[in-house]
Amino acid sequence: MTTIEILNLKCGGCANTVKKGILTIEGIHEVSVDLSTSEVSIDSTDESVIQMAKEKLSGMGYPEVGYTNTVLHKAKSFVSCATGRMTSEK
Repeated sequence: MTTIEILNLKCGGCANTVKKGILTIEGIHEVSVDLSTSEVSIDSTDESVIQMAKEKLSGMGYPEVGYTNTVLHKAKSFVSCATGRMTSEK
């Protein structure tokens, strides 16, 4: 397992979006999100898979802690959050 601490994680909608997005990466079959610590755990230790996960997270608005958190990241996270809330209610 590899754990990545991320920014902008606010609610269950965000967590839902993160899980769905990360599970689309080949080589990842299990994802857990801890809202209280803003950590995402994936079932891979392969550096290339981990890098793809970090890039995917950043693209969805949830960059890794230590990465520059831009206004664009924050805006994307709000959209991802809303989308995650809508899809989790269905």
